[in-house]
Amino acid sequence: MKQYTVTGMSCAACSARVEKAVSKVDGVTSCSVSLLTNSMGVEGSATDAQIVEAVEQAGYGASPKGTATESENDKANNSLEQLKAAQDALVDRETPKLRNRLIASLIFLVVLMYFSMGHMMWGWPLPEFFNGNHVAMGLLQLLLTVAVMVINQKFFISGFKGLIHGAPNMDTLVALGSAASFGYSVYALFAMTAAQVNGDMDAVMSYMHEFYFESAAMILALITVGKMLEAHSKGKTTDALKSLMQLAPKTATVVRDGVEQEISVDAVKKGDIFVVRPGENIPVDGEIIDGTTAVNESALTGESIPVDKQPKDAVSAATVNQSGFIKCRATRVGEDTTLSQIIQMVSDAAATKAPIAKIADRVSGVFVPAVITIAIITIIAWLIAGETVGFALARGISVLVISCPCALGLATPVAIMVGNGKGAKSGILFKTAASLEATGRTQIVALDKTGTITSGEPKVTDIVPDETFFEETGNNAGALLAIAASVEAKSEHPLAKAIMERAKTDEIAVAEVTDFSAVVGNGLTAILAGKMIKAGNLAFVSKFVKVSDDMRTKAVEFSKEGKTPLFFAADDRLCGIIAVADTIKEDSPEAVRQLKNMGIRVVMLTGDNEQTANAIGKQAGVDEVIAGVLPDGKEAVIRKLKKQGRVAMVGDGINDAPALTRADMGIAIGAGSDVAIDAADVVLMKSRLIDVPAAVRLSRATLTNIHENLFWAFFYNVIGIPLAAGLWYPLLGWKLNPMFGAAAMSLSSFCVVTNALRLNLCRVYDPKHDRKATSDRKNKTDKPNESEEKSMTKTMNIEGMMCGHCEARVKKALEALDAVSEAAVSHESGTAVVTLSSDISDEKLKETVEAEDYKVTSIQ
Repeated sequence: MKQYTVTGMSCAACSARVEKAVSKVDGVTSCSVSLLTNSMGVEGSATDAQIVEAVEQAGYGASPKGTATESENDKANNSLEQLKAAQDALVDRETPKLRNRLIASLIFLVVLMYFSMGHMMWGWPLPEFFNGNHVAMGLLQLLLTVAVMVINQKFFISGFKGLIHGAPNMDTLVALGSAASFGYSVYALFAMTAAQVNGDMDAVMSYMHEFYFESAAMILALITVGKMLEAHSKGKTTDALKSLMQLAPKTATVVRDGVEQEISVDAVKKGDIFVVRPGENIPVDGEIIDGTTAVNESALTGESIPVDKQPKDAVSAATVNQSGFIKCRATRVGEDTTLSQIIQMVSDAAATKAPIAKIADRVSGVFVPAVITIAIITIIAWLIAGETVGFALARGISVLVISCPCALGLATPVAIMVGNGKGAKSGILFKTAASLEATGRTQIVALDKTGTITSGEPKVTDIVPDETFFEETGNNAGALLAIAASVEAKSEHPLAKAIMERAKTDEIAVAEVTDFSAVVGNGLTAILAGKMIKAGNLAFVSKFVKVSDDMRTKAVEFSKEGKTPLFFAADDRLCGIIAVADTIKEDSPEAVRQLKNMGIRVVMLTGDNEQTANAIGKQAGVDEVIAGVLPDGKEAVIRKLKKQGRVAMVGDGINDAPALTRADMGIAIGAGSDVAIDAADVVLMKSRLIDVPAAVRLSRATLTNIHENLFWAFFYNVIGIPLAAGLWYPLLGWKLNPMFGAAAMSLSSFCVVTNALRLNLCRVYDPKHDRKATSDRKNKTDKPNESEEKSMTKTMNIEGMMCGHCEARVKKALEALDAVSEAAVSHESGTAVVTLSSDISDEKLKETVEAEDYKVTSIQ
């Protein structure tokens, strides 16, 4: 998406006009204009020159963000300059200008109000020269009003320029209202001079009451007040983005030719070695090659607790090194750093539009012409009704100045900007405005098990030594772990790594083994201290040693809990069992509970067998477990779930990318693969599942805020315009002075922006106010028709399966057969329950499994 800065826009009608003009350019596939940040995002093949020309022909100005003359390499090497340019674009220059205009206007306005309303209504004294000299008073009011109009000439230049280009905007309404008041007052002044020349003092006095000079000036001053408050509040909505940009380090200390040099962060190249001392910011993304420390990553993740780091651990730019001296190798620099990507994500989201904004955009496109038409009809109607020109004109002017297209235009983008900023501070990144809107409408959350609900790394959970084997030693558990670690030290299996990690934590010495051999799909054998050690599943180890009923019972219990029991034997005696499992994250059960309290159905997807999956699902508290899902089958499951409601898929791996893309909302765990993050709509930087309900909560709060803003914007205009037109005057005697109409218009936009800022008070991790969202589609579990499934099943007894990977291989092979609709495989029980859709021979089933190097002992 190419980004442009747009100048000259004053209201939603302006942004709609620019968007319409650019969308007509050949090669433009999509265009989104943000009134809030005065920016435009364009996708397509159109050139910068074509885009800029289209904007200028519409009566506005545009320029590409960044320097258009730089080559791609120059741009890559000048990320710091681009960041400064982006920061500069967000600086609030409008508020100081408006403040100066307001102060200057008020100086003249106070004098004008004294002479007009002060003297005429309350009899305040005037200099002797003005006593009885009504023409002089009129001339003074004219001069003071002209001064205020010159100070606020921007309204007239922008307003009439838009009118000439056929794109009237809010400034057009203000300019027409003020100019009409001024023009009628000038007419009254000339009529007064003619009456005075003719000696008609009664007419002179009557014309004094026809002056609307103070209204012409007051309208401009009050609108300026509103614009200033709006500009100040709009500046506040980008505070989160500004604070992210301010985090970017400016310098780095690199080691070149053995010498430390402090250079600009722009000069750091991938592969450079840099050092960071305690208290310093880490300049670019890198990997620690020497030293240990604790790093405060709150700037990126919102997590205040420092994270311990050691060699080979990754560090990110803008995080703070708190304790040790570290030496790192740069892995991502410039625009590729995590911080730069976060800033880009937040900026892109601000430049896009939420679907809910389309209603306001359609209204804004015709709003100003409609208001001008209503004002003209109002004037004509009152003149036909027999009212004076002054009365009719006052009603028309009131209609012009009370109408506010800005409130409509700002209702959505200010809430999106604040919501995005709030999310970024909490480590929740929404890539687009549409994703921020849609996340809160989620009805079903599908959670990938590994790495999402669980840690993704197997850990030792239980150590059960055989007491008879270790009766002569003290620390039986430690002795069993020592045997296991010594054998597993030469294995590359994930379960072996879990045992080695536990041995390292418990400071268990690892002995050297000989004659190590890995029996594919079964286990390991090795010689340790003269004894033949065998390690593997029950089926493998029970071939060599007797396993007691107690040990078999414990193994079954472990399997039911989702753990993998590994048996160890020495010569002809069992040493014990070590259970290994991918443990669930601490926050997973609470995250699932909060999602369910929001009325969201939680489904867990896993390739594990049904028994293991149900054990993990029970611990996490999910509503439904879908087991035996192959990596390439997740997308099909999501497609099926989408028939039941709006689905959000949460995953972290490369194999989750198709499912993340297929889901209505893809949510990637930040520590996951780059492919998954690219495919997702929302990125959770902290890699915590509790951020999923937080994202839903923030989305719902933002959507509620948008609804409030739109209601206020529409309600204000629906109530205000009829009142200004004098609709209630014949019935209730209500009529609106144009000055009060201008004041109301000023406050309307300010109220919308201020309401959006309330999102900063949203407690995204507080579930107290959660409620079940109403939906237009019920979350019903699709139950297959009896005709769709046949009950014919076969149970295969298989030897050689040792873990979940073995299960997946057998399952994939069986389900590749046309006659097999489903295969439920368990390595613990050594079985595969095959559901058939048509007849198939046992020989074919056996041949398929044994082709994967496993042995089929029987088929029932």
